[in-house]
Amino acid sequence: MAKPIIKHNPRVAEIFNDLEKFQEFCQDYGYRYNEADLHNFKSYAWQQYTKFSQGKNAKNMWDEDARRLANRY
Repeated sequence: MAKPIIKHNPRVAEIFNDLEKFQEFCQDYGYRYNEADLHNFKSYAWQQYTKFSQGKNAKNMWDEDARRLANRY
Protein backbone atom coordinates (compact mmCIF):
# COMPACT_ATOMS: atom_id res chain seq x y z
CA MET A 1 0.00 0.00 0.00
CA ALA A 2 1.50 3.34 -1.07
CA LYS A 3 1.58 6.39 1.13
CA PRO A 4 -0.69 9.20 -0.03
CA ILE A 5 1.22 12.20 -1.36
CA ILE A 6 -0.06 15.56 -0.20
CA LYS A 7 0.53 18.35 -2.68
CA HIS A 8 0.50 21.90 -1.39
CA ASN A 9 -1.97 24.15 -3.11
CA PRO A 10 -0.46 27.58 -3.87
CA ARG A 11 -3.94 29.17 -3.72
CA VAL A 12 -4.28 28.18 -0.06
CA ALA A 13 -0.90 29.73 0.74
CA GLU A 14 -1.99 32.92 -1.06
CA ILE A 15 -5.20 33.11 1.00
CA PHE A 16 -3.27 32.78 4.26
CA ASN A 17 -0.83 35.47 3.13
CA ASP A 18 -3.78 37.75 2.29
CA LEU A 19 -5.26 37.09 5.72
CA GLU A 20 -1.98 38.02 7.43
CA LYS A 21 -1.66 41.25 5.41
CA PHE A 22 -5.28 42.15 6.11
CA GLN A 23 -4.81 41.50 9.82
CA GLU A 24 -1.71 43.70 9.94
CA PHE A 25 -3.61 46.46 8.16
CA CYS A 26 -6.52 46.21 10.61
CA GLN A 27 -4.16 46.41 13.59
CA ASP A 28 -2.19 49.33 12.15
CA TYR A 29 -5.20 51.34 11.03
CA GLY A 30 -7.64 50.51 13.85
CA TYR A 31 -10.25 48.41 12.07
CA ARG A 32 -12.09 45.41 13.48
CA TYR A 33 -10.46 42.26 12.10
CA ASN A 34 -12.80 39.58 10.85
CA GLU A 35 -11.62 36.76 8.60
CA ALA A 36 -14.98 36.75 6.84
CA ASP A 37 -14.30 40.27 5.54
CA LEU A 38 -11.51 38.99 3.28
CA HIS A 39 -12.53 39.79 -0.33
CA ASN A 40 -15.92 41.09 0.90
CA PHE A 41 -16.37 44.39 -0.92
CA LYS A 42 -19.34 45.31 1.29
CA SER A 43 -17.05 45.44 4.31
CA TYR A 44 -15.71 48.93 5.07
CA ALA A 45 -12.45 47.51 6.42
CA TRP A 46 -11.87 45.58 3.19
CA GLN A 47 -12.67 48.66 1.11
CA GLN A 48 -10.06 50.64 3.02
CA TYR A 49 -7.55 47.79 2.73
CA THR A 50 -7.94 47.65 -1.05
CA LYS A 51 -7.36 51.41 -1.20
CA PHE A 52 -4.26 50.95 0.95
CA SER A 53 -2.94 48.07 -1.17
CA GLN A 54 -3.38 50.18 -4.34
CA GLY A 55 -1.25 52.96 -2.84
CA LYS A 56 -4.11 55.32 -2.07
CA ASN A 57 -4.82 56.96 1.29
CA ALA A 58 -6.85 54.79 3.65
CA LYS A 59 -8.65 56.27 6.63
CA ASN A 60 -6.75 55.71 9.85
CA MET A 61 -9.35 54.96 12.51
CA TRP A 62 -6.85 55.42 15.36
CA ASP A 63 -6.55 59.10 14.35
CA GLU A 64 -10.30 59.43 13.91
CA ASP A 65 -11.02 57.99 17.35
CA ALA A 66 -8.39 60.22 18.99
CA ARG A 67 -9.92 63.27 17.32
CA ARG A 68 -13.43 62.27 18.47
CA LEU A 69 -12.26 61.74 22.06
CA ALA A 70 -10.42 65.06 22.08
CA ASN A 71 -13.60 66.85 21.00
CA ARG A 72 -15.60 65.24 23.81
CA TYR A 73 -13.65 66.83 26.60
